[in-house]
Amino acid sequence: MPVLTGSLPPLPPLKPLFDYPLRDTSICLGPDGVYYLTGTTGAPDWWAVTGDIKVWKSADLKEWTPLIIKPRLRTTVWNIDRDGTWEKPIGLRDGAPFRPLWAPEIQYLKGTFWISYSIPHLGSGLLKSATGKAEGPYVSMSPEKPLADNIDASLFQDDDGKVYYVYGNGKIARMKEDMTGFAEPPRQLSPAGAGRVGFEGTFLFKANGKYHLTGAEFVNGDYHCYAAFADKLYGPYSERYLAIPHAGHNTLFKDKDGNWWATFFGNSARAPFRERPAMLRIEFTPEGRIRPLIGH
Repeated sequence: MPVLTGSLPPLPPLKPLFDYPLRDTSICLGPDGVYYLTGTTGAPDWWAVTGDIKVWKSADLKEWTPLIIKPRLRTTVWNIDRDGTWEKPIGLRDGAPFRPLWAPEIQYLKGTFWISYSIPHLGSGLLKSATGKAEGPYVSMSPEKPLADNIDASLFQDDDGKVYYVYGNGKIARMKEDMTGFAEPPRQLSPAGAGRVGFEGTFLFKANGKYHLTGAEFVNGDYHCYAAFADKLYGPYSERYLAIPHAGHNTLFKDKDGNWWATFFGNSARAPFRERPAMLRIEFTPEGRIRPLIGH
């Protein structure tokens, strides 16, 4: 395990966006000018049997409301037991029932919303909104089997319109045009001098002409966001560096004004808070590194 020496980079003052237990926060901006947020739900049994994908919305990144509120009928955009196929089997972990739904991530591309998600021990999948709206209904792009056998899936669309499935600890594969599977064998994206940018929670985005690869890693008991950057999609990537302390498994997005943000949720004792959705502004150093923006 890596060991950090010296002090951590500073964080700006942080507080949750709203008071609801959530991990692996994901936010995207829709074509309607509304921001959409999702993440792992199911507290307190995160590692037991869950199955919901919930989405919240906001016009200003400050006030958030649930996207769907239909008591006794529907409060989720997708549910394993209602909508799933290969995701349904319940296994055992340490002798207890085990089938959590982890790390749903919402994005808008190719004219509609997409949600990638994972089921530990089974794999990860991809959902497409059949209506072009964030509330769905969502259909599976691979109903017969998982798209990949690892957790923590994400999508990345390059400037040429090609879409890539990013998952696990930095694996990547270009998607078929119809988004039903991979058009090429997966590759491993790795920083210089390291096998991975993080052991989970990989995310890829492009800013200022560079590809930025982020991932989550536990170091000294803390759950951090590490990153590396490259001039080309497949690298070579720079050495990895600690980008945002306590921000392991996050996503990064641009707001309506062109500002970049990183999501946050808190997963260790020294984080500002635990298991609540949050976000913070970031900036890029002249060398191309990500860092929290302090005092904006």
